[in-house]
Amino acid sequence: MTDRVRLQKFIAASGLCSRRKAEAIILEGRVKVNGTTITKLGTKIDPKIDQVTVDGQLIKPPVEPTYLVYYKPRGVLTTMNDPQGRPTILDFLRQKGLFPEGTRVYHVGRLDKESEGLLLLTNDGELTHGLLHPSKKVEKEYIVTVTGAPSKGKIARLEQGVTIQGKLTQPCSIEKIRGYPDRTTYRVRLREGRKRQIRYMFRAIGHKVVRLVRVRLGPVTISGLRPGDVRPLTRHEITALRRAVSCKDRSPSSCKSRQAD
Repeated sequence: MTDRVRLQKFIAASGLCSRRKAEAIILEGRVKVNGTTITKLGTKIDPKIDQVTVDGQLIKPPVEPTYLVYYKPRGVLTTMNDPQGRPTILDFLRQKGLFPEGTRVYHVGRLDKESEGLLLLTNDGELTHGLLHPSKKVEKEYIVTVTGAPSKGKIARLEQGVTIQGKLTQPCSIEKIRGYPDRTTYRVRLREGRKRQIRYMFRAIGHKVVRLVRVRLGPVTISGLRPGDVRPLTRHEITALRRAVSCKDRSPSSCKSRQAD
């Protein structure tokens, strides 16, 4: 790191949270530098000298980056903690011995409880911020099975954009894979990430999603993984992701990778 860096970038690079979240907690007045509350975005600090705390917790210098791709099973919540005690992705990862207490890695985006497939897990706050930012439009690919047999006209409507929750969806690509009298499976490619978007899209044309699997995020796929499996990203995948969101190189060759069986 350079001598002085932006406060939100330092917090994100420490692995505490994403840069977007870091900006939010600064504005909420939860961050102090050398005992002084900071609420101005863009404030710069010297990580070697200044002490940064969030809610009274001392923030340590940036940790070595970790990049994993996880096949989230159906029925598991995309969260690290659930007050109701329901199964979470952290529970599954700890069962594999990947994340002992104190380890900080976060999911990039979400899949709802009934959806399954690819989740990217990392402590690289800058990359997380880039992948979640609407302007980057990193392509995501899903295998989606719906009830019935939507007409070509209905699918064309979805590709052009439909209004869900009061907002028009962006154009996307929908390719039919196979069909049966009672259900049809499609390959859906889109560059948005709105909550439960695909389910709402097909509901808008009168068809219910019965299975949804995210199989790709940009250059990263779940090829070869089964539900619950985890693997480290390759150097090529990390570099390609960072290029897609215009992040500076963080030396993927030194990334900490953890393998699960």
